[in-house]
Order: sequence, then C-alpha cells, then structure tokens
Amino acid sequence: MSQTNRVLRKPNRQLALCAGLLLPALMALPGPAAAQRDLSGEWRALYHEDRGERMPGPDVADYLGVPINAQGRAKADSWMASLHELQENQCRPHPSDYAWRGPFNMRIWNEYDRYTQSLVAVHTHGQWQQPEQTIWMDGRPHPPTAATHTWQGFSTGQWVGDKLHIVTDHLTEGWIRRNGLNRSDYTTVSTHIMRHGDYLTVVVIDYDPVYLTEPFIRSTDFALDPLQRILSYPCESQVETDHKPGTVPHYLPGTNPFLTEWAEAKGIPPEATRGGPETMYPEYIKAMEKMKKLPRSGRRPDAQ
Repeated sequence: MSQTNRVLRKPNRQLALCAGLLLPALMALPGPAAAQRDLSGEWRALYHEDRGERMPGPDVADYLGVPINAQGRAKADSWMASLHELQENQCRPHPSDYAWRGPFNMRIWNEYDRYTQSLVAVHTHGQWQQPEQTIWMDGRPHPPTAATHTWQGFSTGQWVGDKLHIVTDHLTEGWIRRNGLNRSDYTTVSTHIMRHGDYLTVVVIDYDPVYLTEPFIRSTDFALDPLQRILSYPCESQVETDHKPGTVPHYLPGTNPFLTEWAEAKGIPPEATRGGPETMYPEYIKAMEKMKKLPRSGRRPDAQ
C-alpha cells in the first residue's frame, strides 16, 4: 500500500472510532420529540355530541353529573341569569378551563427559540372574546401562590408520548356551567390534548378543593379547518337591564322558584338534579328509579 493510501485511510479509521464512541451515547438520549404531534393549525369546534350541555347554555338548576359539594350547590342555588347582564360581566371572557366548551373555534401555533430552535411555548387564540393561552414548554416553574390570578392562569406543558399534558393554576374564579355552577380560584387544572389526524380531542380535569368533592372531567372535540378565518371580537358593554347601582342579582337561600323547573320539564326526580359525586356514575340510574318524580310539565325550562 502506498504512503498516499495510508494517509488517506487514517481519517476514515478515526471517523469510525468516533462513530463507535458516539453512537451508543446518541442511542441513549431520550427521544420524546419523535412522538410529539404538531398541534398547530386552525381548529373548528364540534358541538354535535353535547350542544345541549354547552350552547346556548345549560338549564337552571341542572347540576346532574357534577361532583359538587354543599357549598357549590348553595352558590348555584343563589344564581340569577340577569347576573350576566351587568355591564362588568358582559365582556367577561371564559376562563381557560371552560373556554374549550364555549364558542371556541381556535388557532394553535408553536413558538421556538430563535437560536436553539427548541420549543418555548404553545399558544392558543380563541374566537369568543379573543382569549389567548400561553403554555410554557421550556420547564420554567409556576409562580408562587400569592402571584396574580388571571382568566387564562399560568400553564406549563410537557409531552407524554404523543399527548400534550398541561397543568394550569393561578386562575380567577370561574364557572363550570353557565347556570351558577362555579369553581374557585384554588382550582388546579390538568388538560390533555390528543391529535388523531384531522381531529383534536381536549380532555380537561378540574381539581377544586372548595366546590368539588372529586375531579370533574370533560372532553371536547375539534376538526382541522385550514380555510377557517377567526375574525376580531370587539366587545363593548351597554345597559341591557336597569339595575340599581351596586345591585348584584341573586336569590337568597330558599327563595329560588326555579329549582324544580328542569326536573318537571324532563320528568326526572328533582333529587337527581341536585348533583353530587354519586350522580356521575351509571349506577345512579338504579337509584333514580326509586325516587319520586314530579308531574311532567311539558314546558321547556328557560333561563329567567
């Protein structure tokens, strides 16, 4: 072998040696990035499965299937629909854990670090009231307990296989249903986003130590819609109903006349409409069979 060939071969042997040392190290690196799904795009909300529970709004005193405790039930019983007509409430956005359930055609996009190209955050922009949620993906810690609470809260995310798992806290108080069922500002939310081709499933779990006895789970579906265009949503409050200054519409304990209206209209036991953890499970149907029903009114229960 000529001297020239021996010189040319040396770099190849060195390269092979380096490859042999680096390959095991590269194979040992974690590989979740390969399983991550790209969630970015325009997503249209689907309502065909649960429109009655979401839009235009659940009926008064329908707490069935919600694991509320006595405090949550008492707060809901005091609710009056005209509360939404107060000017300070008219442009109130949905909190991030409930927003998925409302009129929420949305856009999702990723934010990358300019230099490292690592994923910094996932952002969402919703149609109604234009809320935007930032889901930090860079491992930053959550703020201290005394930090400001907002409608969107503070969210961090991580990929678990091909599912995006999000933890949100520092939320202002908000509603579980727009009929008086509230959750407190002590709530922590676990959200799971799963993509299946052109469909997106979002599972939201509320953990509220104030008004709930158990985690409350809801799922919402979306379809990819590349032609969707989300318009601006300016909101300007105005006087809709004449309220005395400082008045907050409400019912005092034991005075709400609409607590049995939904049960009468649907022909189900009023006891079942009062909610609680036991109403979440299929076995509760057997318990309902033993309860007394009110005469069916045939009227559609409308918000007062």
